[in-house]
Amino acid sequence: MIKRVLSALIGIPILLSLTWLGGWYLALLIIVLALLGLRAFLDLGHKAGFAVPSKLTGLFCILWLVAFLLQQTEWLLPLAVIWFVVSFGNYGINYPTVSFADAAYGFLSIFYPVGLFTILYYLRTLPNGTAWCYFAFILVWITDSGAYFVGSALGSRKLAPKVSPNKSIEGALGGLAAACCFGLVFWFITRLGNPFALLLLSLVASVVSQIGDLFESALKRTAGVKDSGAIIPGHGGILDRFDSLLFAIPVVYVFLLLEMVG
Repeated sequence: MIKRVLSALIGIPILLSLTWLGGWYLALLIIVLALLGLRAFLDLGHKAGFAVPSKLTGLFCILWLVAFLLQQTEWLLPLAVIWFVVSFGNYGINYPTVSFADAAYGFLSIFYPVGLFTILYYLRTLPNGTAWCYFAFILVWITDSGAYFVGSALGSRKLAPKVSPNKSIEGALGGLAAACCFGLVFWFITRLGNPFALLLLSLVASVVSQIGDLFESALKRTAGVKDSGAIIPGHGGILDRFDSLLFAIPVVYVFLLLEMVG
């Protein structure tokens, strides 16, 4: 517990500060997180028995990050299409040595976690981007805290017992309620958007963040490990710490792009 608290006391200010600074500071942080996350994701895949060509996958992900760093966003979609052809072409040529699951896991690598991490940068570049990034961070943390405390006190019905035995339906609902309350508080403080849209965004982002947590837990179950790594004392690996956020950030970003919070 002490290691967990100390890691949070160090990590959270770094994340908030570099997000506040934005630009190259945030871009470099995202590249570091994306590469560490990719390494953890590929390691989970290998432990789960997926035959993923690590070097080739790493090459395409690095190309993605180079295009991101140089702000050559027009290259991101072509890279994704080429990687799709390479991943599933390899499956078609080398079947049954390469399975569909192998190809799908490898193809996913360029999006989870690499592509999803880069969305944080683009969220930061939107109007009031810093506030919206903080909104996403805090909403995920509050969802997690609400789910933990309500689940500990009232939890009786299992949410996904084969994936995460300690999570309960009551806890999930507690996380949703906490997130919705935060959304209203955020609107009251910032006056960004409108309260009804923020309530909807908070609800959707909270649901998706919990799905992200379960997704990563399922990966670990498949790989037969407790954590995706040990790089963050008390928290495990990068994916253990950012699993919920990786799912929530794109939701906030899309809401803003569609002006759903007006």
